[in-house]
Amino acid sequence: MIWKYFSKIIRQANKKIETNTKVEISDMTKFLIVGLGNIGMEYKDTRHNIGFKIIEEIAKVQEVTFESKKLGSISCFNYKGKEITLLKPSTYMNLSGKSVRYWMLQKKINIDHILIITDDIHLDFGTIRIKPKGSAGGHNGLKDIEQKLGSNQYARFRFGVGADFGKGRQVDYVLGKWSKQENSELIERTTTCNEAVLSFVHAGISNTMNQFNGK
Repeated sequence: MIWKYFSKIIRQANKKIETNTKVEISDMTKFLIVGLGNIGMEYKDTRHNIGFKIIEEIAKVQEVTFESKKLGSISCFNYKGKEITLLKPSTYMNLSGKSVRYWMLQKKINIDHILIITDDIHLDFGTIRIKPKGSAGGHNGLKDIEQKLGSNQYARFRFGVGADFGKGRQVDYVLGKWSKQENSELIERTTTCNEAVLSFVHAGISNTMNQFNGK
């Protein structure tokens, strides 16, 4: 009986260790920028993959490439003394939390140095809204991240994709391709998004929200 009791205590302790996402930071200059999306050519250039598109633009501007790693593709660069890791999870949108948690712990990055980039049907096309925390707002990728991290205290960058769809057509819309007009405007919008992400890293979230929210 005593052995069973101690075995239970050990199992509970191990479980707590596995689920604990608190990280002891030795370097406060590290940041994790995550673009949400789905892997595979069938999802490329869809509205739901705007997170991928934005961090791919950042990588292009910084002249760095992505490398396939465990649970995602990553790219790293330094910006004004800050070490930035870009992450495209390979777990598919609805299981994004597994990848985010793994790289957060792997890189020893504090939760308030994480920025999640995702699509939002509640915002007009191209509108930016950055917040330091909040609810998932019905977004399955954010729901999974909150569940895996055990917290919603991470910054999120929502990019408006609009809601030009009929009743029951939401999935088809977000998994659909950008229109010709949207594609032409995305060039300017992704440039602004790149500036906003770098501002988050260098100037902090409050300054970034004041400068870019609603743009």
